[in-house]
Amino acid sequence: MTADLPSLVSVQWLALALGPTDLKVVDATWFLPSEDIDSVAAFKASHIPSAVHFDVDAIKDHSIDLPHMLPSANEFARAVGALGLGSDDRIVVYDRNGMAPSARVWWTFRAFGHTSVAVLDGGFEAWLDQGGDTSNEASAPADTLYHATYDPGVVCSLEEMRVLTTDQNPPEQIIDARSSGRFLGTEPEPRPGIRAGRMPGSLNVPSTGMIDTDTGLLLDTAALRDRFEAAGVDLTRPMVTSCGSGVTAAFLAFALHQIGAPDAAVYDGSWTEWGGLQDTPIDR
Repeated sequence: MTADLPSLVSVQWLALALGPTDLKVVDATWFLPSEDIDSVAAFKASHIPSAVHFDVDAIKDHSIDLPHMLPSANEFARAVGALGLGSDDRIVVYDRNGMAPSARVWWTFRAFGHTSVAVLDGGFEAWLDQGGDTSNEASAPADTLYHATYDPGVVCSLEEMRVLTTDQNPPEQIIDARSSGRFLGTEPEPRPGIRAGRMPGSLNVPSTGMIDTDTGLLLDTAALRDRFEAAGVDLTRPMVTSCGSGVTAAFLAFALHQIGAPDAAVYDGSWTEWGGLQDTPIDR
């Protein structure tokens, strides 16, 4: 494996690093079904030159009826190898909708042992704002051999979450990235058939608060710390992040990584799984 990248890189850094190197650019653009926007079409219309599109709704576990759950290591290796990505490549991920999808792909690569992966600060909008080149040429990557090793330590299962929500002194804090209205159960869930509310003992840190609204960039370290600590999060203790379907939960895990907190596991099924069951405890 090549030397690790910093987990966050700027537009200027990427513009200088692009070229015939081991650096690969991945477009992770993804939209909620309710937004009714085709992420594949958006990528085809305009993207950073040489980028390939990582579709979180395609590179997933297709055997279960939950959105974009992690695939097996073999399935992941085949999918990213088909994108021309190798185990020794340095990978920079971007999106065009708030950096959360990029963080999900960042976390996914790390879940399969690939740590030389970074998120582009500000995403595609920052790239455009600073005059970055774009392309609408179709990608034609050469199929590449990729070796993936699954790391269960960065993923939390339904069974583990059941234990955490019933333990009087849980070893890990549960941090929910959804909006405060969804967390409190005062707003309906966007997916039909999903109960409203929150997991017992969980804390709420909305993922939208990770971005500087003036610049579109990730908040600085001090401001990120303030967001978590204001919600009652102990940044020295282990954490599990959750959200609606595992995307913005990965963004919280990314933000925690940025501030040097213990690496957080992500509850991959998140509220779609928890709220979709009838025997899981819910607070409102």
